[in-house]
Amino acid sequence: MPQRHKARQYALQMLFQWEIGQQDPRRIEEGFWRIAKAEKNTRAFANDLFEGVVKNASELDAVVTAHMDNWRLDRLALIDRAILRLGVHELRAGTAPRKVVVDEAVELAKAFSSEDAAGFVNGVLDSVLHALPEKQNTSANSKKAAK
Repeated sequence: MPQRHKARQYALQMLFQWEIGQQDPRRIEEGFWRIAKAEKNTRAFANDLFEGVVKNASELDAVVTAHMDNWRLDRLALIDRAILRLGVHELRAGTAPRKVVVDEAVELAKAFSSEDAAGFVNGVLDSVLHALPEKQNTSANSKKAAK
């Protein structure tokens, strides 16, 4: 399994823990890495994603809410909300090509939520993707390893 894909899974698992308990993010990371094993780069990328989402959660929620038709954020399953936050964070950060970010989020939804959630995640992130300025998808970002 590619390192970046695994890092996204780890970040999502930490986000879910944070969503449930609203504990200090450092405490979640410490506890998570006592159990999970990963290469240094995978762990660093997972922590960056997790910390970025936690730091900007309310801002990410506003973006997600703006792109959901007839849905409220509090009606979403916790895992779906975490997947959407993670996807929007990555789209905005430009850490990977946009289409890869959306595909990865859909795969996370399939693996951790439901087939219906995968379609919903795809629709919301596609809407977010089209609303972002084009500069966030530079050729330099496209050349980075995405998975």
